[in-house]
Amino acid sequence: MFVMELTYTAPLEAVEEQMDAHLAWLNGYYASGVFLASGRKVPRDGGVVLAGGVSRAEIERIAAEDPFTVAGVCAYRITEFIATKTSTDLAAVRENPAA
Repeated sequence: MFVMELTYTAPLEAVEEQMDAHLAWLNGYYASGVFLASGRKVPRDGGVVLAGGVSRAEIERIAAEDPFTVAGVCAYRITEFIATKTSTDLAAVRENPAA
């Protein structure tokens, strides 16, 4: 599983110009089952996406195609972790690490 933390690198006005395209990008990955949760950081200097079911290389490719990335208004920090414990709602993405 991945925590995709994005930080805005441009003024909020430039971010807002890309928001519709960014939301469409998010919706596509929600529909495919890759994205599990997302939202704005507080204070509003970026956002966070929880994702699963893909490789590190794939998640990096996905981040690179975010319209925010393409427009140069954000930078991603991607952290991979093994979700060994989850809520019941996220049981499908629970992982068992190799012994």
